[in-house]
Amino acid sequence: MAAGPTLAPWLAVGMAAGVAGWFVLDGARQWILLIILSLLAALAGGFISRRDGRFLCLSRAIVSLALAIGLGCALVWGKSTLVGTPAIPGPMVLDLRAVVIERQELTAQSRIRLVVGLRLPGDNRAIKARISLKPNDLAPAAREGAVVRLRARLFPPASPRLPGGYDFARAAWFDGLAATGSALGPVQVESQGAESGLAPWRHALAAHVRAAVPGSAGGMAAAFASGERGGITPADEAAMRDAGLAHLLSVSGLHVSAVVAATYFLALRLLGLWPWLVLRVRLPVLASGMGGLAAVGYTLLTGAEVPTVRSCLGALLALAAVAAGRRPFSVRLLALAAGFVMLLWPEAVVGPSFQMSFGSVLAIVALHEAAPVRAFLARRREGWWIRLGRDLAMLLLTGLVIELALMPVAFFHFHRAGIYGSLANLVAIPLTTFISMPLIGAGLAFDLIGVGAPFWHLCGWSLDALLALARWVAGRPDAVAQLPVMGGAAYAFMVLGMLWLALWRGNVRLLGLVPAVAGCLWLALLTPPDVLITGDGRQLGLIDPQSRQLLILGQGRSTYARDMMQEAMGASGEAMPIEQWRGAECNESFCRITIRQGGRDWRILAARSGGMVEEQAMAAACAYVDIVVSRVALSPSCRPRLLRADEPVLYRTGGIALYLAQGRTVTVAQSQGQHPWWRAPSLKAQESLKPQEGSIEPPPTISPDQ
Repeated sequence: MAAGPTLAPWLAVGMAAGVAGWFVLDGARQWILLIILSLLAALAGGFISRRDGRFLCLSRAIVSLALAIGLGCALVWGKSTLVGTPAIPGPMVLDLRAVVIERQELTAQSRIRLVVGLRLPGDNRAIKARISLKPNDLAPAAREGAVVRLRARLFPPASPRLPGGYDFARAAWFDGLAATGSALGPVQVESQGAESGLAPWRHALAAHVRAAVPGSAGGMAAAFASGERGGITPADEAAMRDAGLAHLLSVSGLHVSAVVAATYFLALRLLGLWPWLVLRVRLPVLASGMGGLAAVGYTLLTGAEVPTVRSCLGALLALAAVAAGRRPFSVRLLALAAGFVMLLWPEAVVGPSFQMSFGSVLAIVALHEAAPVRAFLARRREGWWIRLGRDLAMLLLTGLVIELALMPVAFFHFHRAGIYGSLANLVAIPLTTFISMPLIGAGLAFDLIGVGAPFWHLCGWSLDALLALARWVAGRPDAVAQLPVMGGAAYAFMVLGMLWLALWRGNVRLLGLVPAVAGCLWLALLTPPDVLITGDGRQLGLIDPQSRQLLILGQGRSTYARDMMQEAMGASGEAMPIEQWRGAECNESFCRITIRQGGRDWRILAARSGGMVEEQAMAAACAYVDIVVSRVALSPSCRPRLLRADEPVLYRTGGIALYLAQGRTVTVAQSQGQHPWWRAPSLKAQESLKPQEGSIEPPPTISPDQ
């Protein structure tokens, strides 16, 4: 059927939908129901086919897709049960004896991060913890395998502080991390232990590259060579992100492809100089094998992170296709790679790395398989300059399509996306692939005989040029588009539309524009929340209705609260402390804030500290406001008209977003369900705001001594 899709890619889509369904649905009853419905759909699909063979393809499609959905849900549920690690019960300060599992140098931030294995006092359970410390507090001998003693402050892995934020607790659950924290003083090495594996080689390689190339350029070169990204400054990393070049910083498809292509090309050329071998062995098969070994070796050397393993698997499948004389890039091979990754790491489906890597490759394959594109690229008699112009136009079109395909992913996960990423990648990808990475390889090779310095100088210049490009693009007006937190429904519409456009054939694929456009319109109608309250009650943010400036209470010296609230609200520019805003009246203990939304004034009473207040005065103040926010528990006599967000409530709900004009609340708890990493899965937060009718009298003044 010319206009139909192939089944294999849709099986991968169904499996991913089952995994995503497990994360979206609330608890075990709904997960079981999804699996049962999938089995019933497969059973029903088996009865569609008739004896004469009619509807056989439809029957197979329904059965296969339904089973794939059920398999995805069961797979991620099973892995969560088998490998999930419960967090420690709460913050604690302990003297620990631990074994170093992993050491990561964050030279640009003057920090070192250790992943250690330990046992808590009175608990025989062995856990993993990630601990951050200063370089001066850690001896060089504290490498992988060493036994160390330290005093540390540990915390449970953090849930999202605001709705739509990054869920580190979920990632830690599948990674086996039970705690994070920081060292309180020097770390003593009890025994060095025996280093094993490739970790010592990786650390030595990263240190060697950083010594040869200074600054952030050296950090980028070390990231390309060893996978260690700690040498890149936060400012340069932010510039790369805003310029749409952040994918270059993590070892993934581009880097693995460059290593494989270089190995394949060199093997093919060098082995072709041996006539005896040429006459007896198919060189493409031998070169493909060498390329596969290079891909596996590079993946292991750079730490075998999930994106790198994913890229290595795709490269191996492409090399196998080349060796067999088939097309190295196809939707079938991509679906096979995605299915293999989901079998091992089903939780990766809901992460941005999986979605961006497979989404970009799918966009490339679908674009180049389209009939108009094949006709445009078809070989014909023409001048070399015309052919070059055609290839450059195709390169620009490919970058634009990838940017459009990945923009919804960026908005959903990061609430921001670079506008000029396709143009920046038009320069950055060839610069990285054909200049920077070959120079890194040449520098390492010629360092064996002590003459690699010229190559390192050239490599540093190329990476400095890449950073200059990132800074220039990121500094352009409107270089970054920001949106408030996107709902899952709008994102699902856009993903469905793009998958339909990519996987179907013929004119029927244009039907995918319907959900894609619907999702875009939904996105365009997004409104930011009026008030944001973090899960610990320490920060409160809102948007000035007139200037649209972000106002923050409790920002402190760190910019983390500001950045987090700017992302959630889709705001930009400098944030103003609420204490300086005309609509706020503050003393040492509280701020009384008045904000006008939806045709009425809303009054908020927010605590600035955790101190206690006389109960009668607090009750009187609460009675005349709509919302009260406090990091500590308040007396039951505190009864605001709408919401009391104190410590017990916030512990159950997590962060809260208030849409005052719409009369709606969104909490972190609503997105967590009964998943095991969430601290309070049984809570159902209130769904709407229903303020009482009547006039609002001014609240009493709270004096500083109260």
